[in-house]
Amino acid sequence: MTGPITGSTEVNKLRPEQIDVYGLTHPGKVRSENQDQFLIASLHKSMMVHYSSLTPDHLGRLTSDSRGFVFLVADGVGGGPGGQMASGTALQGIVDYVIHAMDLNIQLDETAEERFLHQLRRSVERSHERIRASGGDSKENRGMATTLTMVAVRWPKAYLVHVGDSRCYRLREGRLDRMTKDQTMAQVLLDAGAMTPHTAEASGLSHVLYSALGAKEANLEVVTEDTQLEDVMLLCSDGLTKHVTDTEIREHLMRPVGAKEMCENLVNLALERGGSDNVTVVIGTSRSMPPPVASPETSAPPRG
Repeated sequence: MTGPITGSTEVNKLRPEQIDVYGLTHPGKVRSENQDQFLIASLHKSMMVHYSSLTPDHLGRLTSDSRGFVFLVADGVGGGPGGQMASGTALQGIVDYVIHAMDLNIQLDETAEERFLHQLRRSVERSHERIRASGGDSKENRGMATTLTMVAVRWPKAYLVHVGDSRCYRLREGRLDRMTKDQTMAQVLLDAGAMTPHTAEASGLSHVLYSALGAKEANLEVVTEDTQLEDVMLLCSDGLTKHVTDTEIREHLMRPVGAKEMCENLVNLALERGGSDNVTVVIGTSRSMPPPVASPETSAPPRG
């Protein structure tokens, strides 16, 4: 479990108190270990002073306000020890790449945005390569893999990279949109018209992945979206969506409470209904007041 992180952006002069983020993970009631990993990080410019004739007080603040946020959920595949290593390797690889290789001070022009998306994609590809290399280190870790859903927010844009069946949702003006498509065999059959949404969700194929980091196939889905002040973004592992419907997720995100309470309520609901898997929820919003009253609306179908 972790506590909230607050930060601000420069565009539109968002105040730090408007940014509300929180993440929570739980092993569930069945699994002996938690193979989920998550990350919430604010991005800054900073200066490290080694020597100066001026005192730190005279130099002033050496870290900028937030230049953006990174949200990430990774769910180790397979239930063995390799799953935990795979999800951890994915997270560590992306953090290392973001810190040392990415240009975080992008301007909102087409060329810079293309470069930023390429770097974001490359950070995930590097994690895939690391997991593949580590998978041959021992018999226990052979074939290890993980899902990964990551959102980098650089106001007023959000950049999404997705592999596997963890999910990203966005609540906007009372409407819940699923921003990712599950990379499962059930989803393939659903797209082909061989299954209905209900039978696909209930099928044993709904958790059989055809794409994951570290697996033979890792098909990256990369999406660019705009962000608005009242948006609520949620990332989660399938330990939540096995027990909680999209309609129920929307209802919880509509409540006039903070990100911490929303995370706790959703995780507790999954646990009350059996907690058959590790469950992780990450929520970020700049919502500064209760959401508008809206009539009930069924969440939108998966994109794609």
